[in-house]
Amino acid sequence: MSTDKIEFDALVVGGGIAGLQAALDLADQDFKVAIVEKDASIGGKMIRLSKVFPTLDCASCITTPKMSAAAHHPNITSFTYCELKSLKKSGGEITALVTQKARFVDEIKCIGCRQCEYNCPVYVPDEEQGGFNARRAIYVPFTNAIPQVALLDAKNCTLCGKCAKVCPTRAVDYFQEPRDFAISAKTAVLSTGFELTPMDAKEQYGQGKIPNVITALQMERLLAPHGPYNRVLRPSDGMEPDSIAFVQCAGSRDKSLGIPYCSRVCCMYAIKQAMLLSGAVPLADITIYYMDIRAFGKGYEQFFQNSKAMGVEFTKGKVAQIESGENGTVKLHYEAQEDGGGLRVADHDLVILSLGMIPGWTPGSVCSVSTSSDAFIKTVKPRIAPTLTDMEGVFTAGVAAGPKDIVDTIVEADAAAMEASKYMVSMERTRRTAA
Repeated sequence: MSTDKIEFDALVVGGGIAGLQAALDLADQDFKVAIVEKDASIGGKMIRLSKVFPTLDCASCITTPKMSAAAHHPNITSFTYCELKSLKKSGGEITALVTQKARFVDEIKCIGCRQCEYNCPVYVPDEEQGGFNARRAIYVPFTNAIPQVALLDAKNCTLCGKCAKVCPTRAVDYFQEPRDFAISAKTAVLSTGFELTPMDAKEQYGQGKIPNVITALQMERLLAPHGPYNRVLRPSDGMEPDSIAFVQCAGSRDKSLGIPYCSRVCCMYAIKQAMLLSGAVPLADITIYYMDIRAFGKGYEQFFQNSKAMGVEFTKGKVAQIESGENGTVKLHYEAQEDGGGLRVADHDLVILSLGMIPGWTPGSVCSVSTSSDAFIKTVKPRIAPTLTDMEGVFTAGVAAGPKDIVDTIVEADAAAMEASKYMVSMERTRRTAA
């Protein structure tokens, strides 16, 4: 069976903020760039955030222009809802085998009118909104998704046919199948991002079964102006919380989870969310339970001090156990490290777990790029060239190589694009010399 092959100068795996920045840098140098993204839209985790620290700028206001620039750049082609099957290098060429997963909607015909979505009778929890509200079985992922192409959830579709009937361009295709194709390139940048440690990983924290214990990304959706409730409410009963707690190191610096490293950003995103909550729910008491506050970047220490001035309470102590309390409250058992110490219990209406970062993708058998002991992509010269992998012509950027904040991610994406550009120029010079 033959596989279509498309030629580019550079391949970027991952369409988050790191991948978009690297792709734009290369495209602006007149290189032809392909972005391969596993989600149905580019934008990555950043487009799902409310604001960024320490400036509290709108995350969508930063990410959406880059998404739009990549979508309209003549030198960039984005392949969304795709899975990378293999990445191999032979001679001076890198070949990636990619599977285009079935959307059951023709991308060329779809005009993003969302009539299929509006007329679908099936409702399922919306993962884009933290599972707090519902979406249809056929839907555009979110308002500013790129591309604005619908996606049919085959697991929940009842095949009633209503979406196909109302589609003005007849784009719905119930018989669409996955399609394999190949991309050849001279260089590649791996910017595959991260996932949060699972909610159910730690038995002592309720394993995700306590209704009013949520993740930091779910809180981002509650805080977002286009979030599920348009205000911060407790998931179990819709009550406005009077007492909110953050549990730090809930998925990092924990050998029992096999994640001994610090995820770096958890302290700062908890402080950011606490500051936003103090404005969204001004009468609520907000407490951050921490082992250490790591304010590592420019302006971060002042950001920390500002949060304390706003009334956010910081309690030094490791939370040992979380359990359900009365009337939907959450009971925290922790060992205090200050004010005499000892074991203590506190009740809160809403608890946010500051989960850590784990790799969004590991090479495994897909390609020969090595990983470090923490499972992130290994860089061979981390101090002088932090984007170099041990596979010639393949570079990495962002959280794919280890936990970092957005600022460092963008800087590293710029560096990866520079290294990839230098590599292509060097290869072309070598080719001309040999000829």
